[in-house]
Amino acid sequence: MSATVQRVVVLGGSGFVGRHLVARLSAAGHDVVVPTRRREQAKHLILLPTVEAVEADVYDKAALAHLLTGATAVVNLVGILHESPGQTFARAHVELAALLTTACATAHVHRLVQMSALNADPTGPSHYLRSKGQAEAIVKASGLAWTILRPSVIFGPEDSFLNLFARLARRLPIIALAAPGARFQPVYVGDVAACAGHALADERTCGENYDLCGPKTYTLRELVRYAGEVSGAVRPIIGLGPRLSKWQATVLEVLPGHLMSRDNLASMAKDSVCACSFPPVFGIEPSALEAIAPEYLTPAAMRSYYDRYRAVRGR
Repeated sequence: MSATVQRVVVLGGSGFVGRHLVARLSAAGHDVVVPTRRREQAKHLILLPTVEAVEADVYDKAALAHLLTGATAVVNLVGILHESPGQTFARAHVELAALLTTACATAHVHRLVQMSALNADPTGPSHYLRSKGQAEAIVKASGLAWTILRPSVIFGPEDSFLNLFARLARRLPIIALAAPGARFQPVYVGDVAACAGHALADERTCGENYDLCGPKTYTLRELVRYAGEVSGAVRPIIGLGPRLSKWQATVLEVLPGHLMSRDNLASMAKDSVCACSFPPVFGIEPSALEAIAPEYLTPAAMRSYYDRYRAVRGR
């Protein structure tokens, strides 16, 4: 970020990527506003200096325009991987992008950083990727000074990716794995947050979209095996073919836990890998998964995390 103090509104600021970005912006001395449906959800950010958590409905046009009043920039990190009756891909990605760009124009906020996804495409193979692609089109047509970030799957201490595989390995004697050959190039959450923060300050990133990937490509089978090894729960992995993968996804999408859906499976039809190196404009050497994951997946690290969680919760 530049030396000039900015007022940045971060939609999705209490989430996985958001907490890293908000902490980075606060440490740099910028004023940060994080809208949230319930302030309790953002209490981990409230103690950060210069951060204000505001209860607001970002789907309310007037409320959104009011939030942006006086802001110099906005970052949209809102995204979902699973639909629910109250939150669809169309609403979370497409409708919010339209509302946000309109509110930016109303409040005279010209700078927008939009978090998208690798392979986002209005004609993509899944509802998720199509909605992300539609949101990108809205942002690009907005007339704002926009930057779009398109990460592969993101990993880090609070992720729902490697942590999910580790939990499954601890609970199941055998793992039946859909789409075992799907390929990913996981990128560290700290690197993604650093790119978002850098983009806000660097005018060279305006009007550009950037694919963000880590340094190494893995199959899904390799990632599941690695999470089991690091967490001390190595399990046999049975790779499922296309028909059984679809059957498994159909069953899991109606069960609690959001482990898998047919739309997730459709997204994996396209490898989540980058065709080029990490964008040099950000000046980052992307972190290796093997350098970060042991910090939160080993049995000792996980025990420490749960001890801290219980202490915070008073349990």
